[in-house]
Amino acid sequence: MLVAAAVCPCPPLLVPEVAGGAAHEMDAARAACDEALRRLAGARPGKLVVLGPAEPAARGTYVQGARGSFRGYGVDLDVTLGKGDPAPEAHPLPSSLAVGAWLLSRAEWTAAPVEGLGVGEPLNRERCEAVGAQLAVSDERLALLVMGDGTNCRTLKAPGYFDERAAAFDALAARALESASPDQLLALDEELGYELGASGRSSWHVLAGAAAAGRTAAGEAGSGLEGRLLYDEAPYGVGYLVASWS
Repeated sequence: MLVAAAVCPCPPLLVPEVAGGAAHEMDAARAACDEALRRLAGARPGKLVVLGPAEPAARGTYVQGARGSFRGYGVDLDVTLGKGDPAPEAHPLPSSLAVGAWLLSRAEWTAAPVEGLGVGEPLNRERCEAVGAQLAVSDERLALLVMGDGTNCRTLKAPGYFDERAAAFDALAARALESASPDQLLALDEELGYELGASGRSSWHVLAGAAAAGRTAAGEAGSGLEGRLLYDEAPYGVGYLVASWS
């Protein structure tokens, strides 16, 4: 059953070594992620699953100790998923999970064993919801670290150029995360999210599926969790949201 979740963006620029001289521009986002992880640890989970968008070859599960790297960004920095010796994985962590692993390392995470899950960005809502429901029954006290960005077309200089629909989509996502509402998250339009480059949409739908499964099991009207929105900005024209559910 889902007992807590932290929602964080996953740009490699969140890692100071990658951002270089512009690292200070993401200070507030990093601080919000730190707070979300503190709240996550405070829920005393039995297992943590880090999930985030992944390319087809990197989709699927990753064990604790799975390795990731930021060498592709010109930085001599490697990470492992959780504590312990690096595991001999066939595939390295996708970028989103590598950023999640970096956040856990920064937080010195020891609160629970860690697993990873790479989620296909185009995965439809029903499949995402089903994946979340499966996760919810995998541990009596499940926690999720949900990696993913909002739309990438908030300004003219954004990676996806400007789209006037982007701000409204991100605002809907922010309200859903702040209210810890599975129904509001599931109401996010998957096709529109894909058009607007919202890489976090599929991950957020997995979160909604896990929370809804727990709600059904407990016979509750909401998710049974309290939401708090910790960060909502669009540096570089990309919507970045940080939220805590506990």
